[in-house]
This record gives sequence, structure tokens and C-alpha cells, in this order.
Amino acid sequence: MKAIHIVGGGLAGCEAAWQIAARGVGVVLHEMRPERMTAAHKTEGLAELVCSNSFRSDDREHNAVGLLHEEMRRLGSLIMGTADAHQVPAGGALAVDRDGFSAAITAAIGEHPLITVQRGEIAGLPPAEWDSVILATGPLTSPALAEAIGALTGEDALAFFDAIAPIVHRDSIDMSVAWFQSRYDKAGPGGSGVDYVNCPLTREEYEAFIDALLAGEKIAFHEWEATPYFDGCLPIEVMAERGRETLRHGPMKPFGLTNPHPGTHKPYAVVQLRQDNRLGTLFNIVGFQTKLKHGEQTRIFRTIPGLEKAEFARLGGLHRNTFLNAPKLVDATLRLKAMPRLRFAGQITGCEGYVESAAIGLLAGRFAAAEALGETLAPPPPTTAHGALLNHITGGHVETIDAGPRSYQPMNVNFGLFPPSTSALPLSEDGKRLRGPAKALAKKRGLCRRALDDLGQWASGAPRLAAE
Repeated sequence: MKAIHIVGGGLAGCEAAWQIAARGVGVVLHEMRPERMTAAHKTEGLAELVCSNSFRSDDREHNAVGLLHEEMRRLGSLIMGTADAHQVPAGGALAVDRDGFSAAITAAIGEHPLITVQRGEIAGLPPAEWDSVILATGPLTSPALAEAIGALTGEDALAFFDAIAPIVHRDSIDMSVAWFQSRYDKAGPGGSGVDYVNCPLTREEYEAFIDALLAGEKIAFHEWEATPYFDGCLPIEVMAERGRETLRHGPMKPFGLTNPHPGTHKPYAVVQLRQDNRLGTLFNIVGFQTKLKHGEQTRIFRTIPGLEKAEFARLGGLHRNTFLNAPKLVDATLRLKAMPRLRFAGQITGCEGYVESAAIGLLAGRFAAAEALGETLAPPPPTTAHGALLNHITGGHVETIDAGPRSYQPMNVNFGLFPPSTSALPLSEDGKRLRGPAKALAKKRGLCRRALDDLGQWASGAPRLAAE
């Protein structure tokens, strides 16, 4: 049996290698460092954490990333097992000693009898004789490999900068203030004429919003990601700096919209939100890519009428990040449709975060190992954190009339990616329906319990079918 090749020794690549080797299949893991360093990495260690040392919340009952932690533990994750062993105090979050974590991963991979680590850059597409390859090269994919992937899949296959607008949970929008309507009631491809949520601002509210944008703290570009802005994805605060009326004649224009709520007047400006996933649980704020710090985004965007209690599935940003138009290019098991011997894993697929990248590496490794063993492994159910994240990557985005993804941007795991639960919520101790925060917590607990139950059935082997 030929070895499976993995390009990239980050969290996704190491997790994929571990999962493959655990199933008795050989692995060659290629890492270009230290022969070729990146602008962000400082060491030659595998699974180096280049930014924060936090894996975020470890709450498996009420938090989507905490749930993903628990799922990974139950699936025998190297990344999670090592993180647990190198944990440092961080309240309810899981944070690690970054040096100890990387050293332990490097040792575990290097000592495994079925894994060979080869140092050196894979400049261009992997050799044709490599029958099964996982590309887990992350957001800093080498230029030669990125160019080769782009040539294989089309010029628009790779994005090199995120232009990320914040995404809001639909059920946190106050629809007594906001309303559904498309500008000039146009239906458009796949639309109905009431496709956007509209949040109205008076002149005073608009002026206060502009003041807050201009005064808000911003994140500076890293030296390695600096680039001139282009007009298609200007941060909203940069637009505001070009003139106080710029946003009102751009993404916040009020034209072609009529507030249907009684006693209201024509808005001076309008913030629009557009459906972001097929489930209709997530809406992105149109044109609101930003370099504001996350705390500032939450504070400022909650001054928008209708978003005072907004819960954010993702906050905005603009930064260097190589990622695929995955819904268009990969299949349900992360294989490249144009060249199925290639799989993708980690952040290059369009997931965000250490844990999410490792989780997709885990799935890519299991899919590749099953294929090498002559088996077929079904994707995990979309009710699990792994399945919800995979579904986002491989086709959970809103589609246009020609069946192509309308927009695709990187995403952390969040409950907005999960199918809503159909189970009734429990009653309060006095027999009444839960409301407010208690209801929200109960919904999250229900989603987490359903996920772990469904993960158990998937991991038990029932979805694995013998090859025909």
C-alpha cells in the first residue's frame, strides 16, 4: 500500500497524519520549514502556534468550539490530547504552553513508526506518482504551490485576502425595528424581493455611528500582509474617512427602501443584512468589512437600530489569507473535483481557527485512510460540530440561480451552522416556558447533546460501508 503524502506540518497536517497512521496506513509529511520560512513562523517545529495560544472556550455544553473540542477528544485527536496535556490557566478557555505544545506534537509525529517527516518545499503541484495527497498548507501557502493550484482550478479559485463582514445570528435581530425588503423590491437571481434585513438610522443615529467608526480602535496590518486597499473591499472606517456621506451613498444608502413599521419616517441611512447560509440562521452585514478591533465592532455595531442585542457568529476583518472557493471546488470528502488525488485540509479550505483547522485535518485524514483501505467513509452528520463545519466548507453557503456559491468567506464553527433542533425545549422549574437567556442556554445544550449522540453513532462504524 502506497503512503499518503501530506503537504504542511501545521495543526491540520499533523492531525491528518496522526489519523491516517492510527489506521495502519503510512504517511509522508512534508514541511518546508526550516529550508523555507514564512513571514509569520519563528521556529521549525510542527504545529507552531503563530498567533494566540488560546483554543478558545472549552465549554462543551453551551459553546460550539467547546463542543468541537469534545468531539475531537472522542475521535482520538492528537491536537486536542496534546493541548490538554500542555494546558495553562485561562479561565473557561483552553490555552496552551505554545512551545511545549509544538515540541510534543513534533516528537509524537517524529516518533511514530508509520510517519516519515521530510523537510523541503513542494514547489508546484505534487508529483503525479503520489496517488493520495492532502494539502494542508494554511493561509501562508507558498507562492509556487498557490500559483499551481490557481492554474489547475481557475483564476478565481484562490483568494489571497479576506474581506470579511460581520455575521449575525438571525434570531438576535429585533424585527420590531428592522424589516425584510430588497432594494426597489427587486427579486434578483434566486430572490423573492424581500431578501434583505434592513435596519434604519435617523440622521442623528447615522452621525453618531460615523463618529464612532472614526474614533474606534483599529488593528494594523502585519508587515507581511500589508497591501494597498482596493475599492471592492474597503474597510467601512476607510470609507468614512473619505467623507461623512460616503457610507450613506455606499453600503448604507437608504434608497429604494420603505420602512413598513407604523409611525416611522423615511430613514436617513440603512444597514442591510443578507442571508449567509442555506439554513437561514446567519445574516452578514453587507459591505461592513473592517479593521476595527473585535471589542470595538461589538460595541459600535450594537448601536445600529435592530442590532442592539445582536449575537455575532463572526466579526469582521481584512487580512492576508489564502483559501479556496471550496464549495465550488471540493467534494463532500474534501477531494479536489478537478484532480481527486488531491485533498485539502485546514485553513486553506476556508475554516478559521486552530481547532477548526485541526478538525478538518482529522476528517481529511480519515477520508484518505478509508480510501486507501478500500472503504467508503460517509461524512459526519451535519448535526455534529465536525459535520456542520464540513458542510459549510463543501456547500452550506447560499447559492445563486446558476448553482454557484454567491460568496464564500472563512468561518469559525458556530451554532448558526447547525440545523435547528426540532425537539421541544424543557420547561422551567415552575412549569413555564423558558425565556431570554435561559431559553438560549437550553437551545445550546440541546444542540450539543444531539451532536455528541450523533457523533457517537457515526464514530461507531455504522456509516462506514464496505467498498463495492
